[in-house]
Amino acid sequence: MDCEEKKLYFIYNPHAGKEHIKGKMYGILQVLADAGYELTVYPTKGCQDAVERIRGLSDDYALVVCSGGDGTLDEVVTGMMQREHKIPIGYIPAGTCNDFARSLEIPANMQRSAEIAVHGEDFSFDVGSFNDKNFIYIAAFGIFTDVSYSTKQEVKNALGQMAYILEGMKRLYNVKSYYLKVTSQEMCFEGDFLFGMVTNSKSVGGFKSIIGKNVVFDDGVYEVTFIRRPKNPLELQEILAALLIEEIDTKYMYSFRSSRIQVEAEEPIPWTLDGEFGGEHRQAVISNNPRAVEIRITAECRKGITCRTEPERSK
Repeated sequence: MDCEEKKLYFIYNPHAGKEHIKGKMYGILQVLADAGYELTVYPTKGCQDAVERIRGLSDDYALVVCSGGDGTLDEVVTGMMQREHKIPIGYIPAGTCNDFARSLEIPANMQRSAEIAVHGEDFSFDVGSFNDKNFIYIAAFGIFTDVSYSTKQEVKNALGQMAYILEGMKRLYNVKSYYLKVTSQEMCFEGDFLFGMVTNSKSVGGFKSIIGKNVVFDDGVYEVTFIRRPKNPLELQEILAALLIEEIDTKYMYSFRSSRIQVEAEEPIPWTLDGEFGGEHRQAVISNNPRAVEIRITAECRKGITCRTEPERSK
């Protein structure tokens, strides 16, 4: 197939972030077209629309490029996971925090990220399973985790990342915790926890201090962190201080790496998947699908984020 005959499906969320894409559309389309693709352009109409569109997309498309926030990319990847024939994905970030794009060094400049989408290298990254759902970079519960989906879009647009900080601070005055049992090959424990996350990202909510170091995106394992409920305000301050200085406090935290964990709770827990509400669950099985989907990134970034050896397992 000649380059001129290749088909590209461009799907975007017109309401993501501060709707900057509206003023950048001409430049983006010009970059995509100049790469020699026949373009199909589709604006999403609502929640889960991207999942349906990508799942039913014709196999004759050579590339899917999506633009929006992490939630839009999540829907595109979810749709791709439901396909037998996987198509590489280019990503033009247009959301509020864009954690996954930041981790993959995909720039906020839309024209530059469009160039990477059509000229970059394909990188196969791990995709998570959360019961019967998929996620890209985080499954989490507890304090702060509902900020992204409980904060109104107009507030996000006006304040950007500060909206997450302001909304999250309110949670400190009414900390909810859950009694649960966590089981994995590497570690088993139970207790009262105010926060838990399973991640494959270098930042969450725009912050890098609560993620393990040396994150690799195609090693088949996740960084896992659970934080126990503090007994008093002083202990809570110690936990927050430890997070700010990127230090795991073993008195209050469990931190390890795993490819599969099971979480059992005494009551339904509201989970967040890639910044969106993932439902309430008493039981959750979270597993890693190694190198399941391809995304376009720069050659320089690829050298720094890929697994250079066999998938690592915690001991």
